[in-house]
Amino acid sequence: MLKIYGIKNCSSMKKAFDLLHELGLAYEFHDYKKHGIDPETLKTWLDAQGEAVILNKKGTTWRKLSEQEQQNALNSQDNLIDTLSTHTSLIKRPVLQTSKGLIVGFDEASYRALA
Repeated sequence: MLKIYGIKNCSSMKKAFDLLHELGLAYEFHDYKKHGIDPETLKTWLDAQGEAVILNKKGTTWRKLSEQEQQNALNSQDNLIDTLSTHTSLIKRPVLQTSKGLIVGFDEASYRALA
């Protein structure tokens, strides 16, 4: 079963939900705004995809962090995990966990390949 992580009210998430429904793919949704995200999951994602893929530096949440907070987050994986756990909006959306790995960000072609 697919598991999709993100925030309910996000345009990228809406596109992902709509396409998963269109393709008839069953999924479980984990809203990390409501339920948080555990450090082990974040570590797994970072190890598999890397900081550049998981960390959303383009959003307002990153820009609202002070330069010191940004540098601290980038100092080590543990610091980044702490920062992502605290500021879940810094995680790129959606993160779709499939049997073959992760799809980070909405990519229609990758989603269609699952059907």
